[in-house]
Amino acid sequence: MTAFTTDFQHSGMPAKNLDETIEFYTKKLGFELAGLFHNGDNRCAFLRYGHLTIETWEGDPAPMETGAINHWAFDTPDIEAAFENAKALGLRFKDTEIQSIPSFWSNGIRFFNVYGPNNETIEFCQIV
Repeated sequence: MTAFTTDFQHSGMPAKNLDETIEFYTKKLGFELAGLFHNGDNRCAFLRYGHLTIETWEGDPAPMETGAINHWAFDTPDIEAAFENAKALGLRFKDTEIQSIPSFWSNGIRFFNVYGPNNETIEFCQIV
């Protein structure tokens, strides 16, 4: 998949309370709020510190235990090519087709998820 990705994009973590999570990461740890977006009735924040970006959102239960990361995401400039390559590699898909969230960033995102060997979710994401 390295031919179809350019970098590690973000890690995803559900928040028990999104406002408290944003305040903790920005006020106490020095992250910047890179984006706050609506996804249906819920909100999603992207928090950035240097090269690390954390996507955190409301609406899903937060596990409240170590190991609570929801997913790893890789940047891809061509989501269709990455999707076809993942199929050719025989990766185990969580999504049967390319997904989209039009309200993220300026023009939305397109993405798909696969499972890793430990049942972890790995996302391939194109910011449109």
